[in-house]
Amino acid sequence: MAFQTAGPDPSKVALFFLLCVCAAAQGSYRGFVRFSQVQEPTQRAESEELWFTQKLDHFNGADSRVWKQRYFVNEAFYKPGGPVFLMIGGEGPANPAWMQTGTWLTYAAKLGALCLMLEHRFYGKSHPTKDLSTDNLRFLSSRQALADLAHFRTVMGQTRGLTNRKWVAFGGSYPGSLAAWFRLKYPHLVHASLATSAPVYAAVNFPEYLEVVWRSLASENAECPVLVKKASDSLVERLKDPKTFDNITKDFNLCSKLQLQTEMDSAYFLETLAGTFMDVVQYNEDNRDFEGGLGTNITIKVLCSVMGDASLGDPYARYVAVARLMLDTFSLKCLDASFNNYVRDMTNTSWDGPAAGGGRQWVYQTCSEFGFYQSTDSPNQPFTGFPLGYQVQQCADFYNISAEQVKEAVAQTNEYYGGYKIRSSRIVFPNGSIDPWHALGITQDITADLPAVFIKGTAHCANMYPARNKDLPQLSLARDHIFILLQQWLKQ
Repeated sequence: MAFQTAGPDPSKVALFFLLCVCAAAQGSYRGFVRFSQVQEPTQRAESEELWFTQKLDHFNGADSRVWKQRYFVNEAFYKPGGPVFLMIGGEGPANPAWMQTGTWLTYAAKLGALCLMLEHRFYGKSHPTKDLSTDNLRFLSSRQALADLAHFRTVMGQTRGLTNRKWVAFGGSYPGSLAAWFRLKYPHLVHASLATSAPVYAAVNFPEYLEVVWRSLASENAECPVLVKKASDSLVERLKDPKTFDNITKDFNLCSKLQLQTEMDSAYFLETLAGTFMDVVQYNEDNRDFEGGLGTNITIKVLCSVMGDASLGDPYARYVAVARLMLDTFSLKCLDASFNNYVRDMTNTSWDGPAAGGGRQWVYQTCSEFGFYQSTDSPNQPFTGFPLGYQVQQCADFYNISAEQVKEAVAQTNEYYGGYKIRSSRIVFPNGSIDPWHALGITQDITADLPAVFIKGTAHCANMYPARNKDLPQLSLARDHIFILLQQWLKQ
């Protein structure tokens, strides 16, 4: 079901990511979440962190090793006999703010639900192994995460007398996919699922992401993505002449002098600058009043306003202005666009390392399961210079995973879960038209019991955030429709 106003349907143009990792704190790096790593918010007293014993390897009976997984409980709305809502954590620290606010708690209050949130293995404080070595990361997968959820649900059902209650899984972004797959693979344990902004189809090359970025910018102003492309192309031309590097370093306020010794260096620099537009589009109009939100007023409208301001100079100068605006917004002294620094951080295997907040782990999952590489391998998008080869090379550099192995892993993921052809029941798939990830999700009903809720004009995970007076009417309608579905399903 689509909730939209008149206008073209972006979902028909292309069948195509962080934290939002919507059910977790926003993470970092180039997956679902792209902004600089956001620190986990201070926990409130009522969001006590609890610990659950899990097996390290659910698929090897001879391996008896265990570890402690973090989870949270909110019993404020529970009425005896009510359902159990399980929020699934994703590629970043589980955010206790979700235990205090969010649409799922509005539903819980109306339905008398007990609310639980389980942090994803290898993220946040849930450390199954002593470090993040590639050898240990083999225990990080969606399949192990689903087995964690299944065991957690079974034991919590037994210990809390909830075995016969109806459990509903909630998740947004990658956790949205997990919510759908939990219902798919463990239908005896979970009664229904809400899979928000869920990219259920794995793809090595995902140029459609940037195609949606173009259309989302154009929805604000048709000239906006054209100007971004002119700026990007102009920068690429400048990068061909080393004599320009000093000026580029100064223009973008780089932390160190620009050095382009390999194609990976230039690709990383170009992707870093493009990341501003990718981030803002993905989280456009993110709920800034929410404790787990991005906390910025930078929207598509703001970016296009800067790009359209001729008083700033040519498109390149406006591109510079956007970059500096983001530095000011996040109170950053300079922009670190060094690929060498990125490699250094990503290959640090310590739990105290700079990429341990989710970057090293999530990129591993893209290499070993999902792909999702947002390349410039399409003429219908604004940027240049970070092709698929650059993305996949990181798998070899960081984890010794070859391009062929990535391709095979992605094929296995779609074979195991079904991709777009998922077949189950009582799963609802909300997506927003502005969100680039909708291109890998379900945007049209599969069956009456596998409905899509396509929301015109909203971005990543919009329906999960608390309602606001300024919400689009179609977003409010979508939340109401999802609640009606939950009511119907809980009666079955």
